[in-house]
Amino acid sequence: MKENEKKQPLIIIAGPTATGKSAAAVKVAKEIGGEVISADSMQVYRGMDIGSAKITAEETEGVQHHLIDVLEPTEDFNVSIFQKMAKEAMAGIYERGHIPIICGGTGFYIQSVLYDIDFTKEDTDYSYRHSLEQLAAEKGTAALYEMLKAVDPASCESIHENNVKRVIRALEYYHETGQPISAHNAEQREKEEAYEALFFVITDDRAAMYERIDRRVDQMVDAGLVEEVQRLKDMGIPRMAVSMQGLGYKEIFDHLNGDCTLEEAVYTIKRDTRHFAKRQLTWFKREPSVIWIDRSIYKDPAERMLEIIEENNKK
Repeated sequence: MKENEKKQPLIIIAGPTATGKSAAAVKVAKEIGGEVISADSMQVYRGMDIGSAKITAEETEGVQHHLIDVLEPTEDFNVSIFQKMAKEAMAGIYERGHIPIICGGTGFYIQSVLYDIDFTKEDTDYSYRHSLEQLAAEKGTAALYEMLKAVDPASCESIHENNVKRVIRALEYYHETGQPISAHNAEQREKEEAYEALFFVITDDRAAMYERIDRRVDQMVDAGLVEEVQRLKDMGIPRMAVSMQGLGYKEIFDHLNGDCTLEEAVYTIKRDTRHFAKRQLTWFKREPSVIWIDRSIYKDPAERMLEIIEENNKK
């Protein structure tokens, strides 16, 4: 960016799962003339609606949403693809005189745009990736996780053992560079933000958040999550597909394969989603410019966000 060139505005609405990010983004967008970009690794896929808690057409209330239903479940999706698609969407939003609102819980995706991380230097060794995928298939995800613990224990604080995609990516990065990806991520956070951003993170009392997570999982099952995963399985989507690594999908897939009962799968989804929410908070706590919106204080997070946006515009 040229010296004295004004940065473009950007609103970020992030936070753990089940904290009301999507509803807040819609309300803020309607008030400020915004369009929403989903920062979610599952909502990007067509036919993966229930397990991803994908916003419905009615819930968007006419607000334009991007990066939802744009890929088939057979396609790969990662942070560099997200960044490219998000920046393309943002260019169009700015051209229309609107403000982009990135909404989601995937911290690295958000960081990739906020700091304009350069992924062009990466030279991925696909043979190494395939060998890791094969190892996971033969020996389980725990074997990969132990490999990651040995070279990058710090990453294990924010990556769950069952998140095969991120475990493999961290191992790939170490294989390619000889450096832990946790150190790389910390370095990227030191970069100057590429936008004039307001970075909101919704949080809540932990007990209330966990209760909402449990309730949401039950609602997903009642809404047909098992049938949704069965349909994807019937389409030939394999268990190791990127799209199947999302919480809720891999557990139900295992149930359909006869590896566990439905009750066991639901228990695992709830437990791992609670753990995931905790790791999301840990990630966002590392961000220096976060504005915390506590639902236990502000019953309508969007109203508080709009107050802060208005105050910021007066500066």
